[in-house]
Amino acid sequence: MNDVPPFHLAIPVIDLKKSREFYKNILGCKEGRSDERWVDFDFFGHQLVIHQKDGVPNKENPVSNPVDGHDVPVPHFGVVLDWDLWHELAYQLKKKGITFVIWPYIRFKGKVGEQATMFFMDPDKNALEFKSFKDPSQLFAK
Repeated sequence: MNDVPPFHLAIPVIDLKKSREFYKNILGCKEGRSDERWVDFDFFGHQLVIHQKDGVPNKENPVSNPVDGHDVPVPHFGVVLDWDLWHELAYQLKKKGITFVIWPYIRFKGKVGEQATMFFMDPDKNALEFKSFKDPSQLFAK
């Protein structure tokens, strides 16, 4: 896989304090700069900024698409991790009692594009997917 520059993503949150604790203490993201209405995080080598936003659109009825018999929330974001790091994160999230939208599992086992994936929500119902490829060179393989 090619080295790529970090992405930057800014998302709205209603409860900055709760979301800050989630990204820092549950996901283990290092906190960077902050102000009273936003916080930067090192999101697995990428820049994620949570912004306090009053009146965030209703996320109680999320949209999803069927994939492999699961309802995948749309939109969602996340990162592709190293295989061992993904398994360690899944283990830690289970220990911390995260409620998974889609429980950690392996897709395409033994086939091209074999990957581990899991979905869960942050405190403000932003959907996250973390995935990993058994062979990282197959990230875009058909």
